[in-house]
Amino acid sequence: MDNQRLLVWAAFGLLLWITYQAWMQDYGQQPAPTADAPAPAAVPDESGPDLPALAEASGDASGDESGEIPGLDTAIAEGPAPAQAGTIRVQTDVLEIEISEQGGTLQRALLRKYPVHKDRPKDLVELLSPEANNYGSLQTGLRSAGNGAEPNHLAIFTAPANHFELGNNDELVVPLTWSDGQGVTVEKTLRFTRGSYRIDVTQTLINGSEAEWRGGDYAQIRRRSFEVERSMFDVDSYSFAGPVIFNGEKSEKLKRDDLLSDGPMSQTASNGWIASIQHHFLSAVEPASDQPYRYSIAIKDNVATASLIGAPIAVAAGGEHAFETTLFVGPKLQKQLEQITPQLKLTVDYGWLTILSQPLFWLLSKVYSFVSNWGLAIILVTILIKAAFYKLTEASGRSMAKMREIQPRMKALQDRYKDDRQQLSQAMMELYKREKVNPAAGCLPILIQMPFFLAFYWVLLESVEMRQAPFALWITDLSSRDPYFILPLIMGVAMFFQQKLNPAPADPVQAKVMQVMPVVFTGFFAFFPSGLVLYWVTNTLLSIAQQWNINKVVHREALAAKGVKKKKSGED
Repeated sequence: MDNQRLLVWAAFGLLLWITYQAWMQDYGQQPAPTADAPAPAAVPDESGPDLPALAEASGDASGDESGEIPGLDTAIAEGPAPAQAGTIRVQTDVLEIEISEQGGTLQRALLRKYPVHKDRPKDLVELLSPEANNYGSLQTGLRSAGNGAEPNHLAIFTAPANHFELGNNDELVVPLTWSDGQGVTVEKTLRFTRGSYRIDVTQTLINGSEAEWRGGDYAQIRRRSFEVERSMFDVDSYSFAGPVIFNGEKSEKLKRDDLLSDGPMSQTASNGWIASIQHHFLSAVEPASDQPYRYSIAIKDNVATASLIGAPIAVAAGGEHAFETTLFVGPKLQKQLEQITPQLKLTVDYGWLTILSQPLFWLLSKVYSFVSNWGLAIILVTILIKAAFYKLTEASGRSMAKMREIQPRMKALQDRYKDDRQQLSQAMMELYKREKVNPAAGCLPILIQMPFFLAFYWVLLESVEMRQAPFALWITDLSSRDPYFILPLIMGVAMFFQQKLNPAPADPVQAKVMQVMPVVFTGFFAFFPSGLVLYWVTNTLLSIAQQWNINKVVHREALAAKGVKKKKSGED
């Protein structure tokens, strides 16, 4: 009995710990505040911190023997005032972009298919913005190893028009041009594609001068960084927001506190990328593959800057060279992220249960492609998971049903040995052994379900595909809590009836714990995403149906066994 009590308390403690971890774990930097949150009045300086330093002009383009790209200590000079630069507006079927003629910087990005709130469809998610409270920009440019003018993100470019629209075309190209007046020209083009949040940037340097040009390309993602209080009423506040780096082997989230206390992070790698994520959305930069780039991430004046810069290359007089960079500004749509590079989908952070969450999302996506409803897909996937573990949970269910059948005998033993706990425990163990009953078997289904429960939690929390996805009736957003708490109440009632199908614990303390669990779980689940509660309700109802059927079968078997015993006794 002591072991049984320990198992029940352990299971209950595990559930409490998992719930606490899911909601209260500090999952990294916090997202930028909403419009009504306090923010500095001034817009951050567009020149930012020192611009990524280029490799030494006299060094090898691949860097030194250690793989590091040596840097110059020179910072970029203050550029022309922003008032000198015009604004280019770009509209595709999924994006509204503002590009500054100063450097061709993406200074505003609105996602046309993603409103901030479902009931305000015109209030769109804004990933990049020149405003201080939601500041963000995506800068690209070239650094020169010489002392002359360079086409960095402070240089003024010219464009043939100030408005570009995709219209009925499948592709839109925005051309920008810069010249140093000495024969060096840069043609920067930004290529947009229908239905895609990918932006391909090509910077073609044409060296019309009489001297060799030497330099490299760079890019910077700049985003406001704030401390924001977490709230269990705001799911977004528990998802990591901030810079992420992939060094060709693994990804790393850079927390605000670590960057402030430890200082800037810098490393050199090939086949990497940088990104800035905020729950369901991200801005990312992938440079040319198979080339070394120095990656740096720092926070200054409440602005997090993630930058990369390549080793310098030489362009002979009369020659030209094209620098290719891929940008992504939009939702974390895993198919689109994989098309850029498979590792970019690591920004969809399912935590330590990625090994379960990714297959679950894949299965949900496959089912959704047939039923076109994420809620229905959750129900069907829950049925598939239940079917997959049916045999395992059936063994546990039979043990629980046998416990239910022998309860009268257990009660008799408790009455007989009420003053001798040691003798009672021994008699109970003999009864369990004789009837082939495992008193701890009831904990097994919960332990099996917990990893899938948490995996579903992260899938619902992190997968933008389910953001604001409706199910039916009052459930209009599976990624947020039930507005009327109906599903959690249904779940609590279902858990209550599920307990009635199981044998009541012999220990009074255990019995009280089990009685209060449906109430406790209803309170916990009241603020969980409704899609997660839908999964748990479906799973509980299936468990009720399974246990009810098992109880009937075991009861018939018990009656048959009694009949055989009576018959044998009569024959004797």
